[in-house]
Amino acid sequence: MRTLSGRATRLFAVHAQQAVLVTSVALGLLWSPVSRAGVLSESDRKQAESLKPLFANLMSDLVETVKRSDVPNGDIVCVNSTIRELLQISDELASYEYLITMEKDLTDVGDDSPLRGVVKFAVDKTNVILTGERKRLVQLSEQCNKNPVGFGKAQEALRVIDTTTGVLNSIRDRL
Repeated sequence: MRTLSGRATRLFAVHAQQAVLVTSVALGLLWSPVSRAGVLSESDRKQAESLKPLFANLMSDLVETVKRSDVPNGDIVCVNSTIRELLQISDELASYEYLITMEKDLTDVGDDSPLRGVVKFAVDKTNVILTGERKRLVQLSEQCNKNPVGFGKAQEALRVIDTTTGVLNSIRDRL
């Protein structure tokens, strides 16, 4: 595995920070309008909103770790790989933006069952993405087990994925 150095590391960090913003906006847009339509309870909305800062804090922490001069090269490689996996998740989740437009059109219908179906679909597809990415993060974590910082960061990413999946499953069960 090659490492990013100098300018490439900074550009990668900037891209990661942009992905955090895109993911936060996408999650916010996905869940906030749906809760106003009455499909999600106030508790569900708060749980979903708690995911945005969780992901943003993780990405910020990873980017800051990559910038630290005291972190060994092997750990930097692992952290960069974790960032790449999370960017992949971000890119894949952003593809559901079209559901937002559909949801806005469905709010005037009066019957929330179509809207409920759209939300279920979005939750199910999001969980499929998270399940696949979790498998890749587990493999990455195993590869990084000799690099304590990189291994720890991969484990943190897994906890965020598990928390997100748990929240989404909890919401899905009530739909």
